[in-house]
Amino acid sequence: MDAEIIELDLDRLPAVVDLCRRALDLPEDAAEAPAIVDTLAARAAADRPVLRLGAVRAGELIGVLVGSVSRWDSRLWHVDLLAVAPAERRQGVGRALLTEAERRLAGLGAAELLLAGNPPYYAWPGIDVRYTPAVCAALRLGYRQDRTAWNMTADLAAGSPALRSTEAAERRLADSGVAVRRAEPADLPALVALARDTFGGTWDGELAGSVGRPDAGAHLAERDGEILGFAAYGSSRPSWFGPMGTVPEAEGSGIGGVLLRRCLRDQAAAGIGAAQIGWVGPVPFYSGAAGARIERVFFLYRKELNGHK
Repeated sequence: MDAEIIELDLDRLPAVVDLCRRALDLPEDAAEAPAIVDTLAARAAADRPVLRLGAVRAGELIGVLVGSVSRWDSRLWHVDLLAVAPAERRQGVGRALLTEAERRLAGLGAAELLLAGNPPYYAWPGIDVRYTPAVCAALRLGYRQDRTAWNMTADLAAGSPALRSTEAAERRLADSGVAVRRAEPADLPALVALARDTFGGTWDGELAGSVGRPDAGAHLAERDGEILGFAAYGSSRPSWFGPMGTVPEAEGSGIGGVLLRRCLRDQAAAGIGAAQIGWVGPVPFYSGAAGARIERVFFLYRKELNGHK
């Protein structure tokens, strides 16, 4: 492998987008390459350390790696994106990028490197199993699989279960004093507080990446000014749905299904033909509420660095 490994600055992002369009084999990923790169390489850098490496030969970018530090533990880093130009595969480019990332991060005191999504800014939960060369490379380089995750797909074509009317359900909720509406930027502090206090994790950051942003949005349910549930979409990229949560005392009220389908209608109106429900937990809920099906499956990997055990 005769390419040079360099650090990439933000001026190189158009070249990274072009490379990803060619290197991401799944059409839905290639089509959303600009949103993926912006989320991982630009937006993420605004609030956490990010590593951007490129493999360059004769001035041409032939490979890219983007990584970021865990929100919860500075000893953990994630590889968020690794892409190699199709003509350069099996030439050691991906190995060189990962090896250099491991070397640099170990020098910074990182204990582990994860090939896994790093919410709230992530492209995929892990390696899609259909990217078989990437799975093989991870195993060859000593990464071990420790989890499996999956997305569900909701068809947004006219007449699909995902787009069925919520009017009757919203009337029933209104009769019990629950109002459902689109979330506005002024709602964000209360939404973020609810996400942190009730659900934990990184949903606060994902809500901040959805409310009031182009190609994204959220809906909420409230009673007497108290938020009972929310659903959002577009934080990771326009076609992805999530997060969604309903406070425990309102579970079973039908709020979740209403909020879900309101968001999916927004995505359909924006011309999106299918929504990805990312990193799914309650499979039966999404299947029943939106006719969603499990479609994308991801393997998540990790590797100890610098002698850590």
